[in-house]
Amino acid sequence: MKTLITGGTVVNATGRGLADVLIDGETVAAVLEPGSTLLGFDVAAHVDRVIDARGKYVIPGGIDAHTHMEMPFGGTSASDTFETGTRAAAWGGTTTIVDFVVQYPGENPVDQFALWQDKAAGSCAIDYGFHQILSDVQDSSLDAMDELIAEGVTSFKLFMAYRGVFLSDDGQILRAMQKAATNGAMVMMHAENGSVIDVLVRQALEAGDTAPYFHGTTRPWQAEEEATHRAIMLADLTGAPLYVVHVSAKQAVAQIAAARDRGLNVFGETCPQYLYLSLEEHLGAPGFEGAKWVCSTPLRSRAEGHQDHMWRALRTNDLQLVSTDHCPFCMKGQKEMGLGDFSKIPNGIGSVEHRMDLLYQGVVTGDLTLERWVEICCTTPARMFGMYGRKGVIAPGADGDVVVYDPNGHTSIGVGKTHHMAMDYSAWEGFEVDGHVDTVLSRGEVVVDGGEFLGRAGHGRYVRRDLTQYLV
Repeated sequence: MKTLITGGTVVNATGRGLADVLIDGETVAAVLEPGSTLLGFDVAAHVDRVIDARGKYVIPGGIDAHTHMEMPFGGTSASDTFETGTRAAAWGGTTTIVDFVVQYPGENPVDQFALWQDKAAGSCAIDYGFHQILSDVQDSSLDAMDELIAEGVTSFKLFMAYRGVFLSDDGQILRAMQKAATNGAMVMMHAENGSVIDVLVRQALEAGDTAPYFHGTTRPWQAEEEATHRAIMLADLTGAPLYVVHVSAKQAVAQIAAARDRGLNVFGETCPQYLYLSLEEHLGAPGFEGAKWVCSTPLRSRAEGHQDHMWRALRTNDLQLVSTDHCPFCMKGQKEMGLGDFSKIPNGIGSVEHRMDLLYQGVVTGDLTLERWVEICCTTPARMFGMYGRKGVIAPGADGDVVVYDPNGHTSIGVGKTHHMAMDYSAWEGFEVDGHVDTVLSRGEVVVDGGEFLGRAGHGRYVRRDLTQYLV
């Protein structure tokens, strides 16, 4: 199947321009002057399909580098399967996800990787890769890192919170980072001081402060900044690259920026919820409504300026990209497990379908350029996690992952509108976006077009990732 996308403005991280894009089979064959010929032939007359992109942007497919499909957590599991979650991602212009293989204490990381492969294979509507969670770092875990790198899993996530579930102590983190410094792996860090949080949670519950709002106040920015600083110091000591996930506090951004100014390979992501949502308006919603927005790290105070600082950090590259930390739970039967005790509310927000739109709104408001939008949503995730060249760019030889985006369209987010995730509510109910995903191609196959899903479970292919391409 040969496809020609004509008349659109092709936007890569490095610039934009009117161009036609020829896709042959699964890959981009050429980026051409509009209406040009190829070897003397009229290209449009020798293809199987022509997509008219006049007045629209033609961008690389989005890459969401932080998702949790089917993740077991807190006595339940994330409500999106690999099938429903990747279908929703495609609706929103995301053509690749990188999900997390979960390893609890005592489990073998390599066995868990095989289990997650079984879950995803035959289910995903778009391409997928994996990071590996390491919950207890033993000699066998360090050996597993080398084995998994050979399988294309080149990034490993550790936690400074969730004692007894995921938390690694500083000595374990040090050993993992020492290993990463020798084998080239990227260390990803959930940076919150878990010991401090555990005490604050216990004190709040003893005082009768049980509402969702107190999930935020018991995970203060100081706990995030301190842990971020500690992770940076351990990375500096060992020479390992460090990627701090779901950064929400401006003070944590300052720690990352200072480390980068010293020339360290320290990177950070934020998420749409930390750009738009807040402690006061959302976690503090009446009754139990705030449970809809319980996630960790938590939403921060708008009065303290965290949201504006996240936008600024994206402009200045103090933060490098935006992922979703997509980990959805329904209110009924899941979030309501925390009625009367906020600490039992499953942590997570569903956003995989809306990331590209929500970040495009930053272009509309002048917070981001078009090129920076593409960079933080498509190109940098590809470079950060060893996929660039195949993913994250429209260029000859790249996978035919392409989104036709209409800047004059409109997207109304909410249940029954743009909502295809397996959830009984939307964290983004009522949000209006000036822009619309019109057509989505995954490896040359049209999976979304004209308000219709045309993809299928099993189309998605496992992406065997290389080492990071983003180091200084």
